[in-house]
Amino acid sequence: MIKKRVLSESLTLITTTRFPYKKVKTSTHRYRATIGIGGNVGDVLRRFNHLFFKLQIDKRVELLQSAPILKNPPFGYVAQDDFLNSVVILATSMQPRVFLAYLMRLEKRFLRKRSFANAPRTLDLDILFFDERKIDTKSLKVPHPQWMKRESVLIPLSRIKR
Repeated sequence: MIKKRVLSESLTLITTTRFPYKKVKTSTHRYRATIGIGGNVGDVLRRFNHLFFKLQIDKRVELLQSAPILKNPPFGYVAQDDFLNSVVILATSMQPRVFLAYLMRLEKRFLRKRSFANAPRTLDLDILFFDERKIDTKSLKVPHPQWMKRESVLIPLSRIKR
């Protein structure tokens, strides 16, 4: 069942049976990672559901929570379809760089192609937070440098149940 709530002329909050979600039991994994998910190519809701199931069966991660989905306009390159975005919280025992490589493999599995900055995409997975760590390398910056400037992160993140 899909429910939609219009927040403004350009923003719609979507809830499904899997977004939002909260796991009841605690995890044995060592770290907590908050991931921004997004996409605007093809059937993104279906893809989010497939991602949800993939994360649930993968022993390297534990899906702890998901936020409702936000339909929002693109930024940067604006001549493209609206995006669907959400946030998931995962538990993992992987170190941050290994975890980033894991997420990039997931994007590839869901046919992500990197053509130019802010291009349309099937699936985008961004590490927003990794425990309380601060990481600033060429390939990984945590917390994500733009998270506080993006409604696509702030609105779903504000809907996570603590």
